[in-house]
Amino acid sequence: MLIPPEQFGIVEKGVYRSDMLHQSHFPFIKSLDLRTVLVLSPEVPTRAVTNFLEENNINLSHLGLRVWKPNIGWRPVSEELIKDGLEMVLDNRNHPILVMCTSGIHETGTFIGCLRKLQSWSFSSIVAEYRSYAGNKARYVNQQFIELFDMDLITLPRNLPQWFLEQMKLLQEEEKEFEEEQNQIIQR
Repeated sequence: MLIPPEQFGIVEKGVYRSDMLHQSHFPFIKSLDLRTVLVLSPEVPTRAVTNFLEENNINLSHLGLRVWKPNIGWRPVSEELIKDGLEMVLDNRNHPILVMCTSGIHETGTFIGCLRKLQSWSFSSIVAEYRSYAGNKARYVNQQFIELFDMDLITLPRNLPQWFLEQMKLLQEEEKEFEEEQNQIIQR
């Protein structure tokens, strides 16, 4: 029987999100044929999880431990964590990739919200998705972090996933159409 993690979700093609894995999730996770697991929280995955990942040739990137900072003021996560994580997720060579934290809500929700911001989602859509996973555990500070996160910190990798390229192309086409409409209005 395949049992997904409680906070599991599909973010984009080849990009998934969840809370920490348990042995009961292993058959399901194996079916995803993952290449990378990105852990955003500082907590160390259990030995069973690390053994499972090794046995299945899944790269474990524990950014949460590497860039965790005890004093980051009001921020729920560090900008470095989000920046490095987004650059990993946007590098197609890491796909399929699972992004997770202890609860699957706070670090992961903030991270996915920043990805959505990079994808030019409206802020209300970002917050709706964040709250759909967080439920009554939603934190205003996470939403504020997403809203204020500086997208200029991100260096887009060379190997961008197809879904991201297609979205950027659509946005450029929409901007071009808008500019043409504005020029026609001005010429009248």
